[in-house]
Amino acid sequence: MVKIIKNFGFESKEEVVETLRRCPDIRFIRFITADMHGERPCGFTVPVSELGGAIQNDGSVLFEGSEGRSGTFLKGFDASSLYPERINESDKNASFDFRTARVIPWCYRTRTEGYERSWREMVIFGDVIDPRNGPYKYDSRNILRSVLTDLSRKGISDTVYIGPELEFFLFEADEGGNPIIEEFHRDDCRFLRPNLVDKGAYFKGGKYGQIRKEAQMALQEMGYRFEYDHHEVSNSQHEIDVHYLPALEMADLVMLYRYVVKKVASSYGLFASFMPKPIAGQSGNGMHTHQSLFKDGRNIFHDPDDENGMSLDCKRYISGLMTYIPEITAVLNPWVNSYKRLVPGYEAPVYICCDIQNRSSLIRIPGYDLSSPEAVRVELRNPDPSCNPYLSFALQITAGIRGITDKLKPVEIQEINVYELTKEMRGDIGIRRLPPDLDSALDLLGSSALAREVMGDEFLNHYLSAKRAHVEAYGSSLGHRKGDRSMETQISRYEIEQLLPIL
Repeated sequence: MVKIIKNFGFESKEEVVETLRRCPDIRFIRFITADMHGERPCGFTVPVSELGGAIQNDGSVLFEGSEGRSGTFLKGFDASSLYPERINESDKNASFDFRTARVIPWCYRTRTEGYERSWREMVIFGDVIDPRNGPYKYDSRNILRSVLTDLSRKGISDTVYIGPELEFFLFEADEGGNPIIEEFHRDDCRFLRPNLVDKGAYFKGGKYGQIRKEAQMALQEMGYRFEYDHHEVSNSQHEIDVHYLPALEMADLVMLYRYVVKKVASSYGLFASFMPKPIAGQSGNGMHTHQSLFKDGRNIFHDPDDENGMSLDCKRYISGLMTYIPEITAVLNPWVNSYKRLVPGYEAPVYICCDIQNRSSLIRIPGYDLSSPEAVRVELRNPDPSCNPYLSFALQITAGIRGITDKLKPVEIQEINVYELTKEMRGDIGIRRLPPDLDSALDLLGSSALAREVMGDEFLNHYLSAKRAHVEAYGSSLGHRKGDRSMETQISRYEIEQLLPIL
């Protein structure tokens, strides 16, 4: 067996090239990026033998972008009828970020009788470049990079740390790896739902905990760290908490994490789903996002003289999130199904408020060891794991930073259970609610100067068009049930057939 001398922490393309030379069983490099939706990796694979001068010289590979779906693959949907200009798009360059290179720990083996081979892959993230115009306007990874570069330039923070909690379900799968769906009847209507595999609960029992362990071990071998794992609130629901990372590295990891979890689950004959609300009546999948700002190695969110350990910048950052969250919710919660999770009663936030520990709040400050000021952080609880992590992090960070730069009024901690308040009481103390559905959220996103500044006009306009087409398709699928209030919580056939297989 060839020993891999290094699997993570590359500092240069020379180290990557040396690893490929020493490890001939690594036969392919898979370039990973995200399309507009960002719910799963997209990209292409290049044989190591064909990289040649590309990786040795400028570290980029030209790929086709002039016809077929590849012309707008970063736009995330086939829009030839809406955007005929896509057939004229030029080829693109994939610019490898060699520091992100990771060797997939498992081997692939041929299944052709009489022809036995095994090989491994190296994955690598990077940026998409338009040879004529520079960074590609639909590359969401570059959007996050630009936000972080601007933040550093302003001198506010040199590192934004992100720590997401990605929840997922495990469902029974058929021989093709697709979720097995059962039909049931309620109120004289037929519904579909995936088959659960256990009756575990929060920190209690359940089955297939080994999938959590195997996914962690695979990612650990690629250099990532984890806090802990456990069964979540709902039947068949799980969570693995990753150790915080700088924002761009974490967005890359989210893409890889979802892929690895699905891959490991598939090896057990199961289907892993990051769909926000796959089953009515149970808590859905969230991606609570912890965030903190550091400058010169110091957590600027910490103030030892404050009773809660929170600095003025921390409180203003929260105010920025609370001010702009309605405008960016359509990115943090990007599917019609996302809003069936954001309802009262399932530990998902509905109202825009902040507390120290209360899990009914949109934002909370998790408990931390007073001897570890670097642990002070803000937890935003409405994002879900089906989102594009690059766009989600970019907009969250920009909203928070706007609170600091605009010197917004520092947040007032409200130690209340907001669900115990009447609508009038919430209004009296200024507590707003999140957009109730994707359609409303898209209206706010379209009129958001902040989102347009971060995403750019063309990207934002394409995003709005794609999501409005999604809303329209969902509405058309409801038929006579369109307008039925019960469908605000029930999971439709459209969601099960069109969203579950890809989320």
